[in-house]
Amino acid sequence: MTLDETDFSSMSRPEQIRHFEVEGYVVLPEILTPDLIAKVKAEMADAEMGHTDYSEAQTRSVGQPQWHSRTAAELIGYPPMIEFLTDLLGADIVFTRGFFQRSLPGCPGISLHTDGQPHGSNLFGYEGTCPRLLRVLYYLDDLTVDRAPFRLIPRSHLSFHADASPYVRYRSHPEEITLTCKAGSAVLIPSLLQHGSHPNRTNEIRELLHFGYRPAWAGPIQPVDDWDPELIASAPDIAKPFLQSLNTTGFQWSQPNKPTGMKTEAPGLNPSRWGDW
Repeated sequence: MTLDETDFSSMSRPEQIRHFEVEGYVVLPEILTPDLIAKVKAEMADAEMGHTDYSEAQTRSVGQPQWHSRTAAELIGYPPMIEFLTDLLGADIVFTRGFFQRSLPGCPGISLHTDGQPHGSNLFGYEGTCPRLLRVLYYLDDLTVDRAPFRLIPRSHLSFHADASPYVRYRSHPEEITLTCKAGSAVLIPSLLQHGSHPNRTNEIRELLHFGYRPAWAGPIQPVDDWDPELIASAPDIAKPFLQSLNTTGFQWSQPNKPTGMKTEAPGLNPSRWGDW
């Protein structure tokens, strides 16, 4: 186990964006307050849980957590996270899905995998085909070396090699690293990063709130089932701007070589967005 020793708490915003885009992950330490953690835990305590096909100790809520927990729904538009996502993605952001995971004592590690496949799969449907898609992992418990810590292969999302196929899983990798963090911290990864977890070797559970986001232009290659209008109507106001149609896209088949109104500035493309140009 190779522990990541990066000091994420001292990073500037350009440094955070560079680390996410180049290394394939960034940690926002203790971004959730203890009060928010306690509320999510209390509201999800009675959620119906299922388990994976490889272990009854690796459990996940049957329904998406934002429709069971009002606090989880409010976290869709959580200002400290949205401020970072806006700097990273731009202002027009789509929330794509939520998971709630409870890793029980004795649960095995999660194999190294990606959360997206360019042609779709039975795991993520066509949501995973979005060309820009990220996951926000809110850890509701301390993540220690024995308590199902997160693991990943840095820069794996950048590789063009056949070994980086998003349809391939790995038991382990010699250059994988392990992240630990305090409860309330958020780990952000792009969907094509190879990642997983280690086993939970403690006698304590490890709970995780898992959200998906993307820029509005980066829609799926095929239509997906959209949100229930009644759920959207009852959602907290802070979440509604991000609960756009899941089929929102900037797709345009017809592409003129010299469109009218072309801009001469685009800060989101600036090499200097990393702060060292």
